[in-house]
Amino acid sequence: MIEEENQQDASVDYAEMLSVCYQALEVYQKKGANDLLAAYEIANILGTNRFYAEASFFYKIAYDLHSKSPTQFPLAHFLLMARIVCLIKGDLPIREEEVEQLRELCIPVYNYIMGWRHYREDKNAVEAIQLMANCFEEFHTGEEADTVYLTIMMDIFNPNPNLSIKNRASGVADFNIIPNNLFMYWDQNPPPEIVENFEYHHNMRHFNLKVFDKAEATEWLYQNYGVEARQVFLSARHPAEAADFLRVHVINHYGGWWLDADIRIKSSETFNAIVPSCYEHVFLLTENNVVHNDFFGSISNSPILNDCMLSLYRNSYLHTGLFIAYKTGPGIFARALNRIYYRTLRGETRKPACVLLDHLKFWSIIEEFPVNYKTATPHWQSV
Repeated sequence: MIEEENQQDASVDYAEMLSVCYQALEVYQKKGANDLLAAYEIANILGTNRFYAEASFFYKIAYDLHSKSPTQFPLAHFLLMARIVCLIKGDLPIREEEVEQLRELCIPVYNYIMGWRHYREDKNAVEAIQLMANCFEEFHTGEEADTVYLTIMMDIFNPNPNLSIKNRASGVADFNIIPNNLFMYWDQNPPPEIVENFEYHHNMRHFNLKVFDKAEATEWLYQNYGVEARQVFLSARHPAEAADFLRVHVINHYGGWWLDADIRIKSSETFNAIVPSCYEHVFLLTENNVVHNDFFGSISNSPILNDCMLSLYRNSYLHTGLFIAYKTGPGIFARALNRIYYRTLRGETRKPACVLLDHLKFWSIIEEFPVNYKTATPHWQSV
């Protein structure tokens, strides 16, 4: 662990400190740490690899090198926030004067830190959200703030994650049922393993299956959402981004289930045994509580998907180069859920008929299968 008093010690051997992470050490050897962007890059690498003490140290270097001008990026308050986040994650002591500096720089980001810190210490979700308010709006959709906020909100709103067939509703209910539609997409010329996957779900004879290709999706978007939707769809940087754009529109228009073409539902029996039918929205989470957008279900004209659409278009017009997972992928779902839950707490909307199932449920329903195309085409994460 790095002691705080060493922060200003010029004799600190950075190379020795960075020996715990060869990637960070390599950047330091090439670029040093006397430049803001170099220190920031080193800190990001360390944080990603969970060397939280070392990451906090280099975020502080970057923050000290910052002019504190609102035109210099990365912004000063995000550097200081990143440092404090690493201290929180590493269960390391936090300097209260730095927390106060953060408050002076950006109150919503300060609220985020205070709420998260309170939740980790006291596990009181309601009090944490009261401190945080709608702080997630200061961040791009899908950043860690959305995931942290959603994790806390789940303590308040998410029903028992072990819901099963026992919770299925019968008779008249005051909610809509997710239609038994299943939608999938492949832009053009699907390889044999993808064609086989389409046939597999067709032969399951459980869903009303519809598979879109690029040409049909382009025309469908134009007919139902106009020229702007068609233009954004066609301007996607990668087929995965185009599929992200299409899925929100299709499910919100028809209602039903979306499934990516490179995964499959194990069986209709498994689906029925695990997925509860007494909700208007069913989302599944990764182990880190990121919302899966490769498999989800919703009614049509959903308040959650309507909010997804807002972020989808905003990001497509204002943040065209944003990481796909943030711009059009899981990030927009987390933001929509956070907004709906926040408005519910404020008494401005009804509690959504929604359940979030954990990663164990996801992998109980879904399985992967070998696909060759991933080795032949650039992965969406490289865009």
